[in-house]
Amino acid sequence: MRVRVLGSAAGGGLPQWNCNCPNCQGARTGRLQPRTQSSLAVEGDGGRWVLFNASPDILAQIAAFPGLWPREGLRDTGIAAIVLIDAQIDHTTGLFLLREGAPLEVHCTERVREDLTHGNPVFRVLEHYCGVRWHRVPIDGSPFQVAGASALRFTAVPLRSNAPPFSPQRDRPLPGDNIGVRVEDRRSGKNLFYAPGLGAMEPHLEPYLASADCLLLDGTFWTDDEMIRLGISDKRAQDIGHLPQAGPGGMMELLMRYPQARKILIHINNTNPILDEASPERAQLTARGIEVAWDGMEIEL
Repeated sequence: MRVRVLGSAAGGGLPQWNCNCPNCQGARTGRLQPRTQSSLAVEGDGGRWVLFNASPDILAQIAAFPGLWPREGLRDTGIAAIVLIDAQIDHTTGLFLLREGAPLEVHCTERVREDLTHGNPVFRVLEHYCGVRWHRVPIDGSPFQVAGASALRFTAVPLRSNAPPFSPQRDRPLPGDNIGVRVEDRRSGKNLFYAPGLGAMEPHLEPYLASADCLLLDGTFWTDDEMIRLGISDKRAQDIGHLPQAGPGGMMELLMRYPQARKILIHINNTNPILDEASPERAQLTARGIEVAWDGMEIEL
């Protein structure tokens, strides 16, 4: 299985357009590596790719990766389908930017489909352009297939989260608002577990994490009060559905329970000190064998 990180940052990217934090300053001056908003591609049949999420940076991400370029005929794409993890703006806005082609093959839960039809009517708007072919993603543990990726088997796992601010179900979360996905290669038996929005370790996740060959998990915040201390927000990391890395019960502690897996953090907020390779926080991750994803990173399983 070949996996390409298209974007490794959380919403806003690095640098964020209106942010003057040390990390954003560093990215603007060339001291830190810029990052686009989180998205992933997994290779399917015939060199076609399955995208996880479609960020607002999707066109730049396509331009930076020849695997997604058109190859045959006047109109073509290397994208076989798109799997949506949730309905958040930073994971779905890119769908608008793919409107010039054939109907988009979109896999998501019923909850996400409802939010993208009513709360933020992305699907309804796209009906005036390319259209959307919706494929239901089950959340009962049964695997699902994606056309154009016959060698891969996908399994969605509901994660504790909240619906987006525009959702009619905001503050009344339901299973399917946010998912993690196991991607298994039928040929090698290897599997990846991808969860960029992991707010808490829940008992039903244990078999997925314990059997994964690679864990690509939520790296949004270093501490639970990161944005509060910076004066950016009054919300804690876990209030908005993200498990911080540091502290008791944090992501670092959690990942140490799974020595069998390669461990990579993705969806990293612009305020997170781990974006600075010279930071003591980054050194703590490195000492534990935990990697930090970057745009263009490739993973082979």
